[in-house]
Amino acid sequence: MTLTPLLPLMYEPLVRTALLEDLGRAGDITADAIVPADRRASLVLRARQPGVVAGLDIARCAFQFVNPAIQLAAERPDGSVVAPGDVIAAIEGPARGLLTGERTALNFLCHLSGVATATATLVSAAQGTKARIVCTRKTTPGLRTLEKYAVRAGGGSNHRFGLDDAILIKDNHIALAGDVRTAIERAKAHAGHLVKIEVEVDTLPQLEQALAIGVDAVLLDNMTVEQLRQAVAMTGDRAITEASGRITAETTRAIAATGVDLISAGWLTHSSAALDIGLDYLGLNRQAA
Repeated sequence: MTLTPLLPLMYEPLVRTALLEDLGRAGDITADAIVPADRRASLVLRARQPGVVAGLDIARCAFQFVNPAIQLAAERPDGSVVAPGDVIAAIEGPARGLLTGERTALNFLCHLSGVATATATLVSAAQGTKARIVCTRKTTPGLRTLEKYAVRAGGGSNHRFGLDDAILIKDNHIALAGDVRTAIERAKAHAGHLVKIEVEVDTLPQLEQALAIGVDAVLLDNMTVEQLRQAVAMTGDRAITEASGRITAETTRAIAATGVDLISAGWLTHSSAALDIGLDYLGLNRQAA
């Protein structure tokens, strides 16, 4: 799968906001006090854990917003698998700017690489089956575009980006509508011709009812492996099947083996552990005259 880079317009406002939060009212008073203005430095971003890289363009943006003279050359681009000690990128430029942008750049890079790494773990567990690993709308407020990009960098796919992508009828929608049939019929009457409809079910009788009415996809929520296997057999080619709930690195293989089309996990974006990436200085030198 080819990883399409994000357009700068999609992340620049987020990076700008993060830098302004860090710079406060007076800027980096530590670097300004200690580092001469004419100093330049060379350093590398180095992996301290095994994982998958995501977010190098965002890290570059953070450094260059501080000082456009800073250059970041990627050695392991987004989507690359890295081992401890691997150099991910080389960075060179004015030392003050490097220090000022360091934390913001690493905050984005480590978090997004953590999302990509967690996704790759599930993708690996499902390898050899038809199941695709997908994320959800359980994202960090403001970071959805970046986190969903990181899922793609880890080999996963994206579920809907927002409430306007598709109709997803969940348990509370069904409760307020009164029953599955009423909820689906109302959705069909409202949806445009290009809008997909998915319904969440947690029992096989609910699934049969949804299939009888007709939907594009069914979200099989918190079902056991045996229930998932039965649900896939019941569904056939009448709808896309999505397993959700109880998804871990340990359970993914068995769930994928049931024949579901998709496996969705909200924790990939909302609670993946950051990948430990360090910024190692190679040396300081005075700027050439």
